[in-house]
Formats: sequence, C-alpha cells, structure tokens
Amino acid sequence: MTRIAFLSSMMAAVAVFAIVCVTLLLPASNAFLVLGPMGTPFQNKERGRTLTPLHHGSSSSGLFSSPTSSSSSLSSSSSAASETNETDLSPEALAEVLEVATKAAKQAGDIILGNAGGAEVTERKANSRDLLTLIDPLCEETIRKTVLEQFPDHDFLGEEDVDPGAEASAAAIDDKLSNKSKSDWLWIVDPIDGTTNFVHGMPLNMPSIAAAYKGQVVVGVIYDPHRDELFSATKGGGSSLNGEPIRVGEQSELGDAVVAMGSPPAETSMQMSLVGAQALMPKVRTIRMLGSAAIMLAWIANGRLTAYWEYDLSSWDVAAGALIVREAGGNFTDLAGNPFSLRTRKTVASNGKIHEELLAALNEAGVV
Repeated sequence: MTRIAFLSSMMAAVAVFAIVCVTLLLPASNAFLVLGPMGTPFQNKERGRTLTPLHHGSSSSGLFSSPTSSSSSLSSSSSAASETNETDLSPEALAEVLEVATKAAKQAGDIILGNAGGAEVTERKANSRDLLTLIDPLCEETIRKTVLEQFPDHDFLGEEDVDPGAEASAAAIDDKLSNKSKSDWLWIVDPIDGTTNFVHGMPLNMPSIAAAYKGQVVVGVIYDPHRDELFSATKGGGSSLNGEPIRVGEQSELGDAVVAMGSPPAETSMQMSLVGAQALMPKVRTIRMLGSAAIMLAWIANGRLTAYWEYDLSSWDVAAGALIVREAGGNFTDLAGNPFSLRTRKTVASNGKIHEELLAALNEAGVV
C-alpha cells in the first residue's frame, strides 16, 4: 500500500469513528446533527429539518424541529390507549400534583445546568461506579422543599436518603409502602438520574419525579434540562412532551428494534447484563447504553427507542418513566412478564409490540 493510500484509509476510519460517537448522543433515528460556527444550526435540505444545537430554553420538542414528524408519529400510533385512572382522584387533583412536580423538576434542572461539567465526586457509594456529587443532595432538597411546601402531609423518598446498594433501596421502598407515615401519597425522586454522565460532562442526566397514591404511581415527570424537554404523564391522562401528546414507536419486529440497556454497578448484575447483550445483539437493529434509566424510558415513550431493559434498578430510577411509557401506549414489566410495581427491580420496557419477543430472547439466554 502506498503512503497516500494508507493516509486516505486512516482518514476514512477516523471519520467513521467520529460519526459513530456523535450518534450515541442522538435519538435512535436516521437523523444526524450538524452545527455551524458557535453552535448555530445548519439546514439539512435533504430531510427538510432545521438541525439545532442542544441548549436550555429550546422550543423544539426534540433534538431537531420538523414540520411533519410530530403529526405523523401521533397519527400512526393513535390507536394505542392510555391506562384507566382507577383511583378516586379527580383530573383536577392530578393536575395540581403534576404542576408541583413540573415546578420541582425544572428547579432541579436549572441547578444541573448551572453545574454541568463542573461537579466533583464527593463520595463513591456502593463502589467506584456508583457516584455522588454535592449537586445530587442539593437537587433533592430543592425538590423536597417545593413538594412539601405545597403538600406538607405527603411522604417523600429520595435516592440520597437511602444507604447504597440494592438491599437498602429495596428495604426503603418496602418501608414506605407499609404506610408507616399514614399518608396516601408518596413522592419517589431521583434528583439526578445519570450522575456518572453528569460528572463527565455528558448531557444525559436529569431529575425524575413520581407521585404515588395508595401505592400506585399516578404522576410522573422527567425533565431533560439540556434539551429543555419535559416528559410527563398522569394516570389515565396520557403522556406528553412539552405539553404535546406522545406515543411509542410502531416497530413490530425485534429485528427493527433499537434496544437500550443499563450498566449496573453491582458485579453480579453486570454479568447478567452482558449475557443479555450478547443474546440480543444478533436479534435487534442495535443496542444503546445511555447511562440514564429516565432518559431511556422517556425516549421509548416518544419513539426514539423501542425498548429498554436493566437487571437491577431502584424505585426512583423507574417510577416516573414506567408511567410515562405505559401512558404513551407501551408496556413495562419485570423479566418474568409480571406488571410493574414499585418493588420491581428487573425491568423491561418497550413499545408493547415487541415486548413478548424481547422477553423470550432474554429468558432463553438465562436472564431471569
């Protein structure tokens, strides 16, 4: 090979690597991001979309705006129904709780943005892969204050209230659900879901806030401050992104699915995750690991991802996202196919259409 040919091949390889790296931070679609000087958007004439930089305050309901993408996605999946509100709560009561959850999430989001890329690790919890910064408890306390100012009789469970490890987090939700507080309401909060992303300056971290009534999640909010995207749902009221209804994707074959998975800190869970990944890779379109359960669940709800599974999660990781997925027409179960509850730890979420096929593939590989 001549020197020129060698250099050409090396440049091509670098270009491909750069494209792959960029796609990891984009939704699972055929879109790509092109930014001009100082982050100004370029027009992608081939696709008719204005590609915009990621920033706070964007009015776009996605990473890019499109005059047709929103309406087409809604019409294609409008037959899916949200869950029935089987509680004794009125729509007005749910709306009041949602308003407070939204306010709290945006307050925490502002704190996250103000400290993005500059947070130092103050503690390693279960191990070196389970991190804590000064910003995590600050966000949690901000959310707690906002909630309890409006609803002083409600109970509250935040991630930073609980000792590290799966056993402690399982015991914490069991204790709360035993109703020792005598309150029908329990708020379940992850102040920064994706702390490792936060520490390393990756814009995939956000607050996740759920409100449960008599043990049933009835309000869920996930706020991505980096894109100013607020995913929310009320039980029986559907899911929305920045106030606009959203639905899960239409993929009906596992081979067409973009499947996300987690990277749990515990070594036993990690090994099982690797088994599942090895089994799924030949069967799905691609696998993504984004480092935040909240964002992966939110992105299932609006069709950017098809499914997500993780071997061992805590209630605060998934409570809000589980409701948002189901209210968008998707499904959320444990690995055995049992319906979601706040005690569910081995989780599988999907658009519903590939759910059984996904469960079968994981179970066949021994992921149970």
